[in-house]
Amino acid sequence: MKTINKIVGIVTSISLAGIMSCCSNDLTEKVYSSITQDSYEYTVKDFKSVVSSVYSPLRGVFSHTGFWTANEVTGDAIVSPPTATGWYDGGQYMHFHYHDWNSELANIKEFWDWMYRGALFANYSIELIESGKVPAPSLEAKEQGIMELRAARAFYYWLICDNFGDAPLVITTSDEMPEKSSRKEIFDFIVKELIEVIPYLSEEQGGAMYGRFNKWAAKTLLANVYLNAEVYTGTAHWEDCIVQCNDIINNSPCMLSQNFKDSFRSSGVESSKEIILAVPYDKIIATGNDMHMRSWQAQLKDKFNLEATPWGSGTTMAITQFADTYDEDDSRIDDTWLRGAQYSSNGEILKGIYDNIGEDFIIVKEIPDASYVKEFEGWRMNKFEVAPQTPSSSDTDFPFFRFAEVLMMKAECLLRTGQPGAGALVSQVRERAFRDHPEKIMVTDEQLKANSIYQYGYVEKYHIVDPGNQDPVEFGRLYDELGWEFVWEAHRRRDMIRFGLFTKKSWLSHKPKGDYRSVFPIPEVVLTSNPKLTQNPNYLQK
Repeated sequence: MKTINKIVGIVTSISLAGIMSCCSNDLTEKVYSSITQDSYEYTVKDFKSVVSSVYSPLRGVFSHTGFWTANEVTGDAIVSPPTATGWYDGGQYMHFHYHDWNSELANIKEFWDWMYRGALFANYSIELIESGKVPAPSLEAKEQGIMELRAARAFYYWLICDNFGDAPLVITTSDEMPEKSSRKEIFDFIVKELIEVIPYLSEEQGGAMYGRFNKWAAKTLLANVYLNAEVYTGTAHWEDCIVQCNDIINNSPCMLSQNFKDSFRSSGVESSKEIILAVPYDKIIATGNDMHMRSWQAQLKDKFNLEATPWGSGTTMAITQFADTYDEDDSRIDDTWLRGAQYSSNGEILKGIYDNIGEDFIIVKEIPDASYVKEFEGWRMNKFEVAPQTPSSSDTDFPFFRFAEVLMMKAECLLRTGQPGAGALVSQVRERAFRDHPEKIMVTDEQLKANSIYQYGYVEKYHIVDPGNQDPVEFGRLYDELGWEFVWEAHRRRDMIRFGLFTKKSWLSHKPKGDYRSVFPIPEVVLTSNPKLTQNPNYLQK
């Protein structure tokens, strides 16, 4: 995305300093200016910066050492194994695949920090505006700004609730050490906040609201919270999810893009009617999307005319068992995965330079296990477009919510409540993927209830040697559809938990490690700094 006016969380130096002070553990004051957060006089010009500050942490969503890896590489679709050029990195990616992480793993601290940084930014900005310290252009702007910040704060707390379960719920800038709130209490807070703010949020789609919480983004968030409510609270809210989805479907300007790939272009997505909430990136001023650098082998620089050379033989690839689930006529395969023979931009076939020196560069589907893969093994990322002359960070934005997700959420809730119509909704999403094979577009409600076609089991040397749990997956065909549509978009862990698979099934080199791993542990350093907190169940606490 190229527009210079997009929301990248740019804030004035003084407001950023003030926000950071509320979440810093460093008690040593460093004075860089005679102007402090208390003495600075905000003007109306600062209003937009203070509101937009809440979005800057979101660029951490794609981090290969944090949130994205914790929500994709823990699942059954993507793995990040060591290769000839490294990628072991202390075993941090393998810990996620094996489900043997602990509270001292730095990766977990990383995404704990950025989720709370976003929530604390929101708290600070809300107080600045409510107190009048930051003057608003109008009373209406003041009200809308506060409501937008509250929606964004609810979003961060949804991520905290989803990933950590019981956790501190902090909604002020007080320095008092917080206690834990239950997952149910956080759920109730999120729902209450969203219900209160949604009527005041902008209905504009794209344009100035691109990358920000408008009414439809907040409703999609609320639908997600309801969709996963049974996991969070023990009580299902399927009908409540349907209500939110219906409002978006019937009353919003949102719709499916003509082509699946349209939501993942490197430019021109600001006017998209499918993208409901995006995390904007810019290769110069808003960096963070380096997926091409870590998934691709170095020679692919010549295929895509990149400025930067991808990191060695790359990692982050399809698990063969997931790749095997695709229908070969599904155009999302090549829109999502890089596979087969790879050529330079001038048409010459590329060659191997690590495990397969001098051999033709042909990416194959099969990988032996999660302990080591060769440079041509494993389908690689092709979902997020990478424009020519891209450096180590791409312009391509991350679509956190899409209209396709709204249709699929409603379909799932209809199935789970025994109501008709799920097949028609899923078929809408499938239509563009089978444009050249229209006879394969339609799927029925009954077909969506069938078992998943995923061949679960523990793999050694390319073959399943231990099938593990083989219980049928309820609504398994719908689960498969979710994978084909949303892989790479940080959905997989959450979907697996909701379908009861995350802590039961075996795949590649993963075997179940216990139901308690459906949430992550509170980072050890956080527990050490706050004696009011206790570790999540079954994780050892020192």
